[in-house]
Amino acid sequence: MRCTKQTCEQIITSGNDYLAALKGNHGNFFKAIKQQFSTFAHYNTVEAGHGRVERRSVSIWRTLDELPAATEWAGLNTIIRVTSYRHLRSGKYLMIKKPQTRYYISSLTQTVEQFARRIRDYWHVENKVHYVRDVTQCVAGDPPRGEDNSRIRVYPLPNLFALARNFALNLYREYGFNNMAQAQRKSGFGIQLLKVLFRMK
Repeated sequence: MRCTKQTCEQIITSGNDYLAALKGNHGNFFKAIKQQFSTFAHYNTVEAGHGRVERRSVSIWRTLDELPAATEWAGLNTIIRVTSYRHLRSGKYLMIKKPQTRYYISSLTQTVEQFARRIRDYWHVENKVHYVRDVTQCVAGDPPRGEDNSRIRVYPLPNLFALARNFALNLYREYGFNNMAQAQRKSGFGIQLLKVLFRMK
């Protein structure tokens, strides 16, 4: 979700909890977290597949008294730091990518393992739906255009195009495909055919 103080306050007021990504545009608050982060609990995960190995180091910080700005965020109880180390294998070479560190804030007081699972589940959804629609189903061109860069603006065409993309994804999954790029190659039933059916450019 988009992380603003107002949004967090509305969520807490409605009786719910939040887990939100914190980015560099939060200025001094973000800098203070990076400088003062104090690990309360720690958890590591390793995932391998598609020629890559990714190790994630997840830490949580609970004693937020040392962070005065924390009181400005409604219900804030936990700050989470996730550092990803990715190794990609290309033939006989192993490329080690620069580690990426992301920060999250949450009103929840769960274990570090639960936070690691929640954050990973979010990225599974992102990869399974949005990434596929924006990258795997992108339209050839210079540059290639996916859902985010689509020039289709006139209502109801964006909605119809999203419906067509979802229709194709559901067909692939119905027929047992887990890899959508492979499904498009093997089936010959891709977004291009749907565009013809829907008479879209």
